[in-house]
Amino acid sequence: MSISAKTIADLRAQTGAGIMDCKKALAETGGDMAKAVEYLQKKSLAAVGKRADKVAAEGAVGSYIHDGRIGVLVELNCETDFVGRGEDFQKLLKDIAMHIAAMNPTYLDASEIPADVTAKQREIFAARNEGKPAAMMDKIVDGQIRKWHSDVCLLQQEFFKEEKKTVADIVTEVAAVIKENIKVRRFVRFELGAGIVREATDFAAEVAATAGV
Repeated sequence: MSISAKTIADLRAQTGAGIMDCKKALAETGGDMAKAVEYLQKKSLAAVGKRADKVAAEGAVGSYIHDGRIGVLVELNCETDFVGRGEDFQKLLKDIAMHIAAMNPTYLDASEIPADVTAKQREIFAARNEGKPAAMMDKIVDGQIRKWHSDVCLLQQEFFKEEKKTVADIVTEVAAVIKENIKVRRFVRFELGAGIVREATDFAAEVAATAGV
């Protein structure tokens, strides 16, 4: 079938794929735009999977400061300096830093959680489920551990801009577009006053003392 240049251009604008890839996708899907997008996404994700063992040593350290009270630094790695300076990569650095500021993850992923912390959390969940059938307890606690991971681990958290997608999903999608391996290596989040023990103030007594009563 004949594929118009405009249709190819529209698909390219929507996916960022090359002209020949767009033409092939449309031909393979009978000119159906939605199916062509899906075709290209699957092809790109497969290509990213093949690059998973490539060394990602370039990239950038991004920052985000919210209202002068919360600050984030995050290191995002890619394979080449050229990609690291690109718009898609830089937008991802910024989005992840904003996500960290908003969602306050404790760990990068589950592999970073110390064994004793996980063991303690399992004890807590087991205690909460006391009285349930022993045969089901391990499965119940395993499910709760996975849910806990999605709360405290950056890559497993639901992305703050897009429901039903994790931060890891977003990283994979951008990697598919730029055709390079991307790794979130580390992050640190600062919150004004965190860890400071504040002295409790009895405002009524303070006002009374000031007034001399």
